[in-house]
Amino acid sequence: MSDGRTATEHAGRRRAAVLGSPIAHSLSPVLHRAAYAELGLTGWSYDRFETDEAALPGFLAGLGPEWAGLSLTMPLKRAVIPLLDGISDTAAAVEAVNTVVLTEDGRRTGDNTDIPGMVAALRERGVESVESAAVLGAGATASSALAALARICTGEVVAYVRSAARAAEMRQWGERLGVEVRTEDWDDAARALHAPLVIATTPAGTTDALAARLPERPATLFDVLYEPWPTELAARWSAYGGAVVSGLDLLVHQAVLQVERMTGRGPAPLAAMRRAGELALASR
Repeated sequence: MSDGRTATEHAGRRRAAVLGSPIAHSLSPVLHRAAYAELGLTGWSYDRFETDEAALPGFLAGLGPEWAGLSLTMPLKRAVIPLLDGISDTAAAVEAVNTVVLTEDGRRTGDNTDIPGMVAALRERGVESVESAAVLGAGATASSALAALARICTGEVVAYVRSAARAAEMRQWGERLGVEVRTEDWDDAARALHAPLVIATTPAGTTDALAARLPERPATLFDVLYEPWPTELAARWSAYGGAVVSGLDLLVHQAVLQVERMTGRGPAPLAAMRRAGELALASR
């Protein structure tokens, strides 16, 4: 793939970075630098910057023509939208941008690689389509999960949430994304474990109590966490013979798409990026 840049431009100094707050834990620099090394992009660098919503406009205003792209994490995925020249349909669907592509003429375009990254991570594990699914949680990642399920789920999605307000939000997202969403109280979350696909979008420790309630033959779990890993639920799920997709799988697949969009080169080296991420996590 190519974005029209010449070989000379690709060989020159180009910059990218991940922004967010907190950001010190981010694996994005490890993944992107591994990709640059494999692709031979010796003039490319990728850094991290602690940036909150108040600092974001100034940061963007200070970027020079050497900047090719930005990865965004919380709390910037929505805050960046008014600062961009345009966003993709995927990003608009969930009102969240995790990728900004910067052109040398100063144009800023937002995209969301989390959603296709989820779909790609599931496809890698053989999950192309499911008749129904369950989502644990109702935050920003849960809305991305619904958007991914809109592409692969042919039937109902049941979301397990802790409040009536969260339930209403998930139903609204379902209507917007074209997904049939039914909500249930978190106290009944063990029912989710029988679904053909379970996507856990909750913070560390939240699903630990569910691990003891697994059915004998669980299907597929997509747990978006990658640290600590494995979660108790993921470890028990795997021990019972179920398929498990991890947060690192998601992180790598969405980063693959970011690298391709920012550099104009592809395919990005999925295996090398995953190895780099695994080594970085193992050393923590």
